[in-house]
Amino acid sequence: MATISTHVLDTASGKPAGGVLIELKIEKNGTFEAIGGGLTNDDGRVIDLLKEEFRPLISGTYRMSFNVEKYMEDTERENYFYPYVDITFRIESPDDHYHVPLLISPYGFSTYRGS
Repeated sequence: MATISTHVLDTASGKPAGGVLIELKIEKNGTFEAIGGGLTNDDGRVIDLLKEEFRPLISGTYRMSFNVEKYMEDTERENYFYPYVDITFRIESPDDHYHVPLLISPYGFSTYRGS
């Protein structure tokens, strides 16, 4: 079964970012509709963000919204620049697994298509 997963790593501390709230959305008619999400575990992972009622995965434009602000506050960072990170991506082969990692620090972030 196709899934959408993520792994959030805090590059400033060199550790996984546990407790990051993530919302998964799909674009429909020019707006984004929530279809799943989760909270990263102690290893910074959410294995499958898609809610059961939105299966099977379909082709389209998706967005993962990460609440980085709460994580930064929970880890007692006084200064940070990005309170939220949105990653928008396309799914053209809905039978594939999609892994979208996020690397965060107080003043930057990066992402890539994982495996």
